[in-house]
Amino acid sequence: MNKTELIEALAAKCDFTKVAAGRAVDGLTEIITEALAKDDNVSILGFGTFAVGQRAARTGRNPKTGEAIKIAASKTPKFSAGTKLKAAVNTKPAAKAAKKK
Repeated sequence: MNKTELIEALAAKCDFTKVAAGRAVDGLTEIITEALAKDDNVSILGFGTFAVGQRAARTGRNPKTGEAIKIAASKTPKFSAGTKLKAAVNTKPAAKAAKKK
């Protein structure tokens, strides 16, 4: 699912216009981005947690020359799925289960 499909699904699910759903999706992603930029976590109960992870400085290799290069420490966004999301992903729909039998 891409962003356009997400907006269409949100509009249909919540009885929004596509413009309003687009603003909602953009607003949500902006809020999460701003929170992570401040090193805050964003937890959505049952869905998951967005957090900032740390990567240590390390030595890498230039694939072209084989020369050792220093890679600086950095921060990276991380997502941990919540219990309800994990359960939904791991639940087999009845139609698929019936076909396999």
